Amino acid sequence: MRVVVTGMGVVCSIASTVPSFTRALRAGRCGIGPVPDPGDGGPRLAALVRGFRFQNAVAARRLPEEIARSALRAAGRSPQPLQMDLVAAMQAYEQAGLHEARADPERMGLVVAGHNLSSGYAHDLHPKYEDNPAHLPARFALHFMDTDRVGTLSQVFGIRGEGYTVGGASASGNVGIINGSRLVESGAVDVCLVVGAMTDLSPMEKRGLATLGAVAGVEEPQQARCRPFDEDHEGFVPGQGAGCVVLESGRSAAARGATALAELCGYDLKLDANSLPDPREEGEAKVMVNAMANAGVGPRDIDYVNAHATATPSGDVAELAALRRALGDSFGRPWVNSTKGLVGHCMCAAGVVEAIATVVQMRRGFVHPNLNLRHPINRDCRLAPGRLRAADIRYALSNSFGFGGFNTCIVLGRER
Repeated sequence: MRVVVTGMGVVCSIASTVPSFTRALRAGRCGIGPVPDPGDGGPRLAALVRGFRFQNAVAARRLPEEIARSALRAAGRSPQPLQMDLVAAMQAYEQAGLHEARADPERMGLVVAGHNLSSGYAHDLHPKYEDNPAHLPARFALHFMDTDRVGTLSQVFGIRGEGYTVGGASASGNVGIINGSRLVESGAVDVCLVVGAMTDLSPMEKRGLATLGAVAGVEEPQQARCRPFDEDHEGFVPGQGAGCVVLESGRSAAARGATALAELCGYDLKLDANSLPDPREEGEAKVMVNAMANAGVGPRDIDYVNAHATATPSGDVAELAALRRALGDSFGRPWVNSTKGLVGHCMCAAGVVEAIATVVQMRRGFVHPNLNLRHPINRDCRLAPGRLRAADIRYALSNSFGFGGFNTCIVLGRER
């Protein structure tokens, strides 16, 4: 069954809507900057969402009043990361026209991509709990669970079909897209909202990532930046972000009169049987090869690769080696860049945010700048430079890999 993207929404460090995201990508705007040293030894660089106001973001949407009221009522006092998820979903819901040409609520699904999403929220409440356990908010027992995102979103949009959370570390976004596609393909739902959830890290988690040596800018933020595929890469920069894509069967989209923005042509998800954070070239190559086969395309058909490319030395090297293995003689043909160089690593939401970036570039005919790429680690790969380039993208790969051996790849195709 043909699966298409009919709606998209995003909130991140460089944009609060898809149109502003498009402009930011074209301009090569970077949301990464220094943050005050919290004293915990964690990263001092981050791509933060600034100036977000939930009520204003809800009011900016052109949705029926009952949806806006429901959003404010259900999430008005929720943690801000959930509010960002909801706003991104409202954008996608609106673009898909689900408020005008509605789908059967029992034929709509919801997949929230992410896990361990609210550790920062729990950490911030701990002093209040230590002072007096009775001072915990009444809804804390709901808010600390990842499933609160599912419950709140389903309530606002009246979704009564299948729904759940999925996780795969940094690959969670793609894991969510793959699961959403399977729901549509199987006929379990006609429409599925896939939300890449904003990950609220606690100071302990940030310190742990820094201890692991995966994060850039722990001590010298004025010198360190996210540098995918550059010889000076030293680790990823955490980024705040939430994204949502509406996946729909081609038949449902046609029946509702919805515009197909892109087609989800194929995908693959495989484990490495590896509990460690080190990437494995063989597993990464395998999912790219399988995803192309699933899509019915070959290496010569791929025009663009949105790489996972976190700017960790081992990760970048392994991904390019895997890409060479997967594409063979076509290795130097497609443009390759990393959206993380602009928005940081949006953690569980990364795959969804980067799928949106891929569709935007595909539809608008460009590849965004690959900032801070001065000394490429590979001269054979067609790495996007630090400036905008025009590009005719028919098929694209979007990769996401996660600690614990999660390898994922999706193939997106431009709608004719």
